[in-house]
Amino acid sequence: MEHRRLRKSTIYLLYSIGFVLLVGVAYLIEGAFTHRLDDDTTYVNGTILEDEVKPVIAEEKKIERPYKDENIKILKDYYDYQADENSQINSIIVYNKTYMQSSGVCYGGVEEFDVTAILDGKVTDVKEDETLGNIVQIEHDDNIISVYQSLKDVTVKVGDKVSQGDVIAKAGTNNLNKDLNNHLYFELIINGQVVDPENYFGKTLTEIKG
Repeated sequence: MEHRRLRKSTIYLLYSIGFVLLVGVAYLIEGAFTHRLDDDTTYVNGTILEDEVKPVIAEEKKIERPYKDENIKILKDYYDYQADENSQINSIIVYNKTYMQSSGVCYGGVEEFDVTAILDGKVTDVKEDETLGNIVQIEHDDNIISVYQSLKDVTVKVGDKVSQGDVIAKAGTNNLNKDLNNHLYFELIINGQVVDPENYFGKTLTEIKG
């Protein structure tokens, strides 16, 4: 039987045709894929890694009032020698026929209400005083101390850590201001100085430091 061989020129021609077909098929596939991307894909410049990652900065807390009830009002002012005459008169406490200047503010006007922490802090003192009633003292950052007096149903103890807004007791009574009935006598101490708390509610620690 006679075997026939393809000429070299024929083999080269077949290779060339096959290569052209392969390139053509690849081109068609690429064209179809690119068309689909054009229809369905949204392109962006750069990469995700190139985007600047901005740090999340927690909003600084502001000093809150030591209660949540919006019906509470001031019953006794903090004594300020620069205040008007009416405020000064309302800041005088009469106890055992002795006139004293109030170093805090008395809040009340409702039958009963929760007393809450003005900032995050640590309870450093819990005691009962014959004149001022139950007292809770909390130390906060930046040399701020809050003192809550005339309390009942105290729920914290020395060493407890509290968060802003936590209920620490209920308003009660004391012998210093018997006529005020249920109320909170609140003092605020900043850098060792007793200050009028009404001037600091709603302010951040940064604003206080000036």
